Amino acid sequence: MYARRRRVYFLLMGGCLFLFVSAWTFVRLLSVEAAVALCVVAMVIPPVAAMVANRRGPEDRWWDDPSGDQKSDEWWDELDGKRRHED
Repeated sequence: MYARRRRVYFLLMGGCLFLFVSAWTFVRLLSVEAAVALCVVAMVIPPVAAMVANRRGPEDRWWDDPSGDQKSDEWWDELDGKRRHED
């Protein structure tokens, strides 16, 4: 799941760079307004890419979900103050 999100992130950011570079390389020769419009679209892509890359998938472990390893879960619960460590 992580690899797919990373791939989508890099595709979106690559598209952003392509739009920005193409806007001021050759689109501006045809129409400055179109170049500005491409830059506005490119400006919106990075926040969307960040949201896609940081989205939690249905099988991703959330910070407070038990991992299944009892010793690790006890350790994290102790750190979070959920349970007191009994010696």
